[in-house]
Amino acid sequence: MVFLFSGFSFKSRIEKPEKVYLFAYSTLKNNGKNGLHFAWSTDQKNWFGIGPEHSFLKSDYGSWGPTGKSMSEAFLVRDDNGIFHCLWSVNDDVIAHASSKDLINWKSQRYVPVMKNLTKDLDKKPLIQNITVSKKDGKYNIHWVSNNVKYGNTTADFKIYTATKADPDGAPKLTEITLQGDVQKGTITEVDWSVVEMLTQTMEAVKFKDKQNNTSPKSDSLLFAGLKPVKAQITINGQQSKKISNMLTGVFFEDINYAADGGLYAELIQNRDFEYAVSDKKGRDDKWNATMAWSGDFKISKEHPVHQNNPNYAVVTKAIISNTGFDGIALKANEKYDFSIFAKGAKFTVKLKSVIGETLAEATLSPNTSWKKMNAVLKSSKTVTDAHLEISTAGETAVDMVSLFPQKTFKNRKNGLRADLAEAIADLHPKFVRFPGGCVAHGDGIHNIYKWKNTIGTLESRIPSRNIWNYHQSMGLGYFEYFQFCEDLGAEPVPVLAAGVPCQNSADGGAGQQFGIPMEDMGEYVQDVLDLIEYANGSITTVWGKKRAEAGHPKPFKLKYIGIGNEDLISHVFEERYRMIVKAVQQKYPEIIIIGTVGPFNEGTDYNEGWGIANDLKLPMVDEHYYQSPGWFINNQDFYDSYDRTESKVYLGEYASWGNKFYNALAEALYLTGIERNGDVVTMASYAPLLAREKHTQWNPDLIYFNGHEVKPTVNYFVQQLYGQNPGDFYLQNTIKLSDTNNEVNKRIGVSAVKDQATGDLIIKLVNVLPVAVTPSIEITSLGTADNASYTLLSGTPGNTAARPVVQKMNVKEAFSKELPPYSFAVIRMKANEKILLNETF
Repeated sequence: MVFLFSGFSFKSRIEKPEKVYLFAYSTLKNNGKNGLHFAWSTDQKNWFGIGPEHSFLKSDYGSWGPTGKSMSEAFLVRDDNGIFHCLWSVNDDVIAHASSKDLINWKSQRYVPVMKNLTKDLDKKPLIQNITVSKKDGKYNIHWVSNNVKYGNTTADFKIYTATKADPDGAPKLTEITLQGDVQKGTITEVDWSVVEMLTQTMEAVKFKDKQNNTSPKSDSLLFAGLKPVKAQITINGQQSKKISNMLTGVFFEDINYAADGGLYAELIQNRDFEYAVSDKKGRDDKWNATMAWSGDFKISKEHPVHQNNPNYAVVTKAIISNTGFDGIALKANEKYDFSIFAKGAKFTVKLKSVIGETLAEATLSPNTSWKKMNAVLKSSKTVTDAHLEISTAGETAVDMVSLFPQKTFKNRKNGLRADLAEAIADLHPKFVRFPGGCVAHGDGIHNIYKWKNTIGTLESRIPSRNIWNYHQSMGLGYFEYFQFCEDLGAEPVPVLAAGVPCQNSADGGAGQQFGIPMEDMGEYVQDVLDLIEYANGSITTVWGKKRAEAGHPKPFKLKYIGIGNEDLISHVFEERYRMIVKAVQQKYPEIIIIGTVGPFNEGTDYNEGWGIANDLKLPMVDEHYYQSPGWFINNQDFYDSYDRTESKVYLGEYASWGNKFYNALAEALYLTGIERNGDVVTMASYAPLLAREKHTQWNPDLIYFNGHEVKPTVNYFVQQLYGQNPGDFYLQNTIKLSDTNNEVNKRIGVSAVKDQATGDLIIKLVNVLPVAVTPSIEITSLGTADNASYTLLSGTPGNTAARPVVQKMNVKEAFSKELPPYSFAVIRMKANEKILLNETF
């Protein structure tokens, strides 16, 4: 074995030192986001970086923006029990802390508000710097500087701290060393050599995985240079099967990328209620105000509004105002559009006009002297993509809730959904819909947490809100509409609610999830969660069941699932509130399947801590998320093979390969063969994000892109569609024998065989992520099949973005031996004419 440390190497036969000095430090590189680093030395003169700047701990404080997640001046100390404690500055008025037994696996981070009670007495925000720790009388004295004043407090366990006091004597300074020519500040701790070995092995393992996962079509061409076409003998055993979830494919809807207003929600008028505000974008755009998307001569008034929840309205005096919708209003010739408005005052005329000023439809309305809701049907004379709506009056007219809806919405619902987008989602055959987010659900700061009660009732009474993705939510697409959409799709609703804390990416105060709803207010919040279940499932004699009935749906929505939390920082602030919510739901509604959260990644502190809490609470399911490279999906098809089947089931709520090219889609198709194989532990999965409006995209990649008149599904979409259209509830064991034994070849060929008990169909999915053809030879034992099959092929070059499935009918024998082209995904579907003998031992 050879150890390598930044140019220093020695062989294991050379005597190892028993003890070495470990230097812990952080840098300001990458805005301080690179986290905690280590170097070692035998003499405190010659230092060798491990990595040299591999991150062993990263700060979770604040948002993932330019200034959040920073760590500076890290200080490491080991207590009398051998536990390491790291404290660091986060460019705010708190001290961050995390602990670890081995410097590799860290417990959840704590952020101690040591300057909280002093803030009001200071002239400026107290940023904490120069954190150091000294030990005296069995306690730890924490020292720091803020605004050039020295402060300190004391702790015995790094959980409870004494009040902050002035600390004029200060504390020992951080040690400075020279590492690779740079001066670094940090702390020195003597450790066993085995600690350095473990740190080094961890670093090398991460580097190896990163290199392995950094695959691409270009690297594949080098890796498989000279590879000949592959033959694959595939044996499917009809007697060895196991029950799997038949709900594996669903969709996750989040109002990101203008997915709701300007997207799935069919409203064509932008800022219909004049409630856009500069605060929607946190002051980044002065033009983003109550007049946004409107032009003409009018003023905004607040006196005697239509409803107190929507205080703004426009007053037009002998003038014309117009609204451009979302990048223009798309109209179809001879289609009818429902116009509605609240108005009072003089008679007015409404027109739909083309960009060159041609009138496409018009109507004249006469309001009263008090607010009145008025309606008209406008029929467009032409198909255009960039129309606008005009309102003109010869007197003085006040207007609010100006609305234009196509009559042809999805399922012809009033206040409905854009038909083409909703139909594209329906064509995925989703078994469930998760909503309303994502980060939207728990918002940007405590006051921006999504409140479902604000989204029901009459449109004028709903309370709009800032969107964490920096735009406006009208709440026209609210909880009633979400439930109704699920019902129209035949999909299970999966609402997700905040766990009493804001989004981990929250920029409100820069604190991320450090602060939650005050505990004295949590009782009210817990009741809101319970009320949602009553709204969905309660009889019409209940308070919230009655409100559902008043909205037009007296029958219950039959809610079975509810998610609590999303990608949360698993901190003590989170855990206290999370447990409170979960226990309340478990007690009042034991039949509801609660879906917990295990953080935003598939590994690390939040993941481990989240699973620990889930096991303690005996949650039936947890929500896992990860966005990865195509190589990761290729190399981790066995990710769920070793999961404990007695613990919580998994909802893979958000996943995607980083890209919308065919290579990305194929990597996802390959990975999903492993998901089906593990369908006894993974019960649901949804690609994310679902929708993105062109020119308004905050996140890429997405499954479906669109503009005002076009829907543009990606190649990834068609992979999801093929899985959604071809689910099964029993997985059949299969074996593959290849003509080429190279493991890299083996990893790029995927097979899944499932049986759909409802139809009696056997479905075989074959994936080839190789630059050469694969010729299968499929044999099925202990199970007969019909003579004919449906054969669907999705193929293309790795960089293709326009590949589409092609369906053929052929006999089963031909299908079982049909060559898979390079880079392809095939689905073979046929009737199985003998009953499977169930054997769940494999």
